[in-house]
Amino acid sequence: MDLSPETLLSAYMQGIFPMAHEDGRIYWYSPNPRAILPLDGLHVSQSLRRVLHRGAFDVRFDTDFAAVIAACAAPAPGREQTWISAELQRAYVDLHRLGFAHSVEAWQGAELVGGLYGVSIRGFFAGESMFSRCRDASKVALYYLVQHLRARDFRLLDTQFQTAHLMKVGAVEISRRRYLALLRQALAVKTAFN
Repeated sequence: MDLSPETLLSAYMQGIFPMAHEDGRIYWYSPNPRAILPLDGLHVSQSLRRVLHRGAFDVRFDTDFAAVIAACAAPAPGREQTWISAELQRAYVDLHRLGFAHSVEAWQGAELVGGLYGVSIRGFFAGESMFSRCRDASKVALYYLVQHLRARDFRLLDTQFQTAHLMKVGAVEISRRRYLALLRQALAVKTAFN
């Protein structure tokens, strides 16, 4: 399968993204409905506010993208299989080198304890995956991602599929038609992640 940066970027700009199945084959997806997290709709619980106030994590951007995607791809309790194959990891690392894939990382000292990564094109960010090795680490990374995107006038944070966790933080489902309209608007915005 062609996972060149050009192919991946073209797919994302059309509302399509890849995922590997258990058999190792990669398929393209454009779900309907589609989950997004409105940038003005992030729900921050009181407990997360306390964690943020304590400054329990050192949050960094793009300091160890490869480690973040490897952690997202690693099996975890309740998620023994992953859609992030070695082939996909290499493709996203290539996108990162070109400035189109980014990580948000939660650190405690020298230890990477949580984070997320995704693809950024103009005013659009597709959140791909997150991981947490300690309580609240991925939530803190998501909070900082939303603040970062808002400060840079991003318009669309795509979370692809709805999950119970994403629903709690404010993600909503919209039709593919509505999603594609929002995507077009976001891609028209002249901004950048960095």
